[in-house]
Amino acid sequence: MWMMIEAIRAGLAERADPAKAPEMQRYMKSEMPFRGVQKPERVKLARAVFVELSRDEWERIVRTLWREAGFREERYMALAVLQDRRYRAYRDLDALALYEELIVTGAWWDYVDEVACGPLGALLPEVAPVLREWSVDADMWKRRASIIAQVRRKTETDFALMADCIEPNRGDREFFIRKAIGWALRSYAWVAPDAVVAYCDAHELSPLSRREALKNIRA
Repeated sequence: MWMMIEAIRAGLAERADPAKAPEMQRYMKSEMPFRGVQKPERVKLARAVFVELSRDEWERIVRTLWREAGFREERYMALAVLQDRRYRAYRDLDALALYEELIVTGAWWDYVDEVACGPLGALLPEVAPVLREWSVDADMWKRRASIIAQVRRKTETDFALMADCIEPNRGDREFFIRKAIGWALRSYAWVAPDAVVAYCDAHELSPLSRREALKNIRA
């Protein structure tokens, strides 16, 4: 396990581009520095160093890379381990506490959206009661996660659940919540535009949420 962690860290150091790092940090508005390793190189690194793991090893690697990260790419690699196909069997309801930690401590859209739209959303429909609880949580990022968890589900979207998660947040003035509402509705509009139009007509939404929701429907 530790060999894989060290291989990830060493691989990131080898691929570091100090010229790119400051701009990446500025773009992400990150307090944590970057090494300047962009996604294509991180994908190559994952292919080179990821190995078969037990469930305990998988979770410990994710938590260690995440908690001990000195550079943002280490957390990106933790998310890559989290979602790698080799560990598909481990992404069940027992992993929910791990997802919650990453969302709450990540507290920024690049981390939160990766978890919410990926492994968290994949737990539906079993995780629906948890999403409803999160939709009224004091933590803004958990509320965002509850709203956007279905953006990749297309025809499998539970629109009633989405509406339930949006409802307590419709009046929130936080940009990331208003954007999440629009994104969630827009994603469903690809498969059920009439339902989204009807929802927007029947509910008061922020201008941002409404504009995003109807972006691909109304000129």
